This record gives sequence, structure tokens and C-alpha cells, in this order.
Amino acid sequence: MLTYIERIELRDKLAKGEVGIESALEQYWKDFKEGKKSWQTRDWKERRSKFIKDSCQVCNSKETLTLQHLSHPRKYAEYLTEIRRAYANDYINTNPEIDRSEFSDHIIENYVYAPTPLCPNCKSSNPSRRVRKVPQYRCSECKHEFEEPAYKSVEELISTYFENKEALKVRDKCFFSKKWKNEHNLSSIRYWLQRERAATKDAAMIEKQAFLLYLNDDIKYLSFADTITACGKCAFNFDIKKMELCLKCKMFYKGIQYPTCIQCLPDDSRKAALESIEFGKQRQQMHKDLGID
Repeated sequence: MLTYIERIELRDKLAKGEVGIESALEQYWKDFKEGKKSWQTRDWKERRSKFIKDSCQVCNSKETLTLQHLSHPRKYAEYLTEIRRAYANDYINTNPEIDRSEFSDHIIENYVYAPTPLCPNCKSSNPSRRVRKVPQYRCSECKHEFEEPAYKSVEELISTYFENKEALKVRDKCFFSKKWKNEHNLSSIRYWLQRERAATKDAAMIEKQAFLLYLNDDIKYLSFADTITACGKCAFNFDIKKMELCLKCKMFYKGIQYPTCIQCLPDDSRKAALESIEFGKQRQQMHKDLGID
């Protein structure tokens, strides 16, 4: 696992083009061990001693002190998805047209078509299917009754789509990805095709930008820039319960999204908050008693 300084050096070399993205990724993940955390390394422990205070900066306790991060780095995969989406949108905006023949071949190769049943009389979609009456279908639009619905072919749907991409007839999710088994309509198939092309065309640049963002985030985390010294109790409440000590009374804990604890609220607001909490407890108990919790 690279040290803090080594990560800064790697980031700078990647940004300057002194090292390629493949080499940078290899260097970063080379000695990475699944389950091993940054704070378990010697590098972390040595630098930690320079930042940690003598007491908790929240409650002034001196017991079980730790460096509490107020923010955490995002995953590399999240940055990769974000950058790919941005490149895809730019590619789609600058390449609005798509070859019909290539589009058709892509659909046939990668998707299974499950056609939407149509009324043979008025061509409206999804006619009602009856179990006990014959004919088994009845159109809710024109009231026509029939035994066998009509269907559009893949080519007919594609033709309609290229004539009018907003047409109701092409909005149905009647295509199933052979790879992922999820549903798509023609617009979403087109989007993912163009996104794939953008990702392939600029794969190296996308990975480089995403990895640089990830490294910046990672280096900030390791720098202890956004940390405070906290005791075990305050750290546990912040990380697990998403709570922190009320800065007004310094006695009770509050949700990190609230300005004060309930006890420090004005009388009317405190009463309403306590009633809401009590109602929630009663409802939770009722669900538990009914076996629906």
C-alpha cells in the first residue's frame, strides 16, 4: 500500500503525463490487500501522532482519543461512472445522428425482442386479455374483440423510431438485454450504445480523469485536513449514529443535520419534537405487536 507521500508523487506524475494511466493504476493497487485499512499502516500511525490533540475537541474528554474524519473519500468506481456519463453526454450532443443499419444490427445481436400485443383493428397497444370469454382479447380503445393480437416487427419499430423518436409506439420497454437481462426501449438502447462508444473512444482519458479525482480525494483523507480529535464515544456517535454533541449545552447528543439537541429547542418546538418521537415509538411497538415490523 503506497504511503501518503508516494500517492502525492504518483498523482503529480500522472497529471504531468510522466506515467500512463495503466502504470499508475498498477502501482496504486499493486500491494493493496483486501480488508487492510489505511489507519493500520505504519505511515498513518507515524503521521497521526503529529495531528492528534490531547483531548476530545467535542467534549474535552481525554479517554480513547482518535482522529475523526468529518468527510470520507468516494470510491474510484463512482468517479469512473460520473466521468463516463459526462463523456457520453458530450458524445451524444456532438454526434446526434446514428446509422440506422448499425443500430438495427446492434439490437439484433444484443437484445431479445418481446413484442407488445396490438389491436389488429386500431393498432392500440396492450389490449385486455380475458380468461373466460372468447375471443380472448378486447381492445379498450375501439372495443374490437379478437383472438390473435397483431405485432410490430423489430424493423417496423426502428422505422417508426427514426421517423419520430418521441412516438408513443416506440416507448415500450420490449427489448431485453442478453447480457444483463434488463428491459429497454429504443431510446435507452441508443443511449447505452452511444455511451459505450464514448467510453471506448476515450477510455484512457476517462480513466485518467477519474483516477486523478479519486487520488485527490484519497490524499485529502490521508492528509488529516478534515479531521478533529474525538474520544471513542463522540467518534462512535458520529460514525454509527450520525450524531454529535450539541454545541449549545455540551450535554446531549443531536443528529448532525440539526442545529441543537431537543433539550435546547424553544418550549413549543421541544414539545412537538418529543410528541413526534413518542408517536414513532408507539407506532413501532404496534407494528412489532402485529408482526409487521
